[in-house]
Amino acid sequence: MKSRPNVGDLLPQWSVESVPIEKMKLLAAVLRDPNPIHWDRAAVEAQGYGSRLINQGPINFCYVTNMLEQYGGAGSLRYLRARFTANVCEGDAVVAGGTVERVFEDYGKTLIDCSVWLDIRGGGRAVEGSATVECSWLAHG
Repeated sequence: MKSRPNVGDLLPQWSVESVPIEKMKLLAAVLRDPNPIHWDRAAVEAQGYGSRLINQGPINFCYVTNMLEQYGGAGSLRYLRARFTANVCEGDAVVAGGTVERVFEDYGKTLIDCSVWLDIRGGGRAVEGSATVECSWLAHG
């Protein structure tokens, strides 16, 4: 059983060792995303982004969501706000993490506010933001 979180605690990280091209192209098709930087190398190069395909923003956002739900459990996420600060490209290794900023009670539930991020290993921060997660594993009463 998990212990009560404390301000300053790091959330367990969630990582992808190599962002897969196939999933990038699939999501672009599912979303009917007309931006060719997700599926056409020539378009990436023409826009000056190098030669690797660029991951979809919603996928990067979901990596952070996966980290939060791994920590709090399915349905524990109450709030998430983030901004994109860098591109994640095919083959990048990424790691999502967070830090507990506040622990509080609301309607008999223990919640934590945390800062969250997605880092590209060796390449900086791609997403940063804030989230609130319910600590459903704690007994109330």
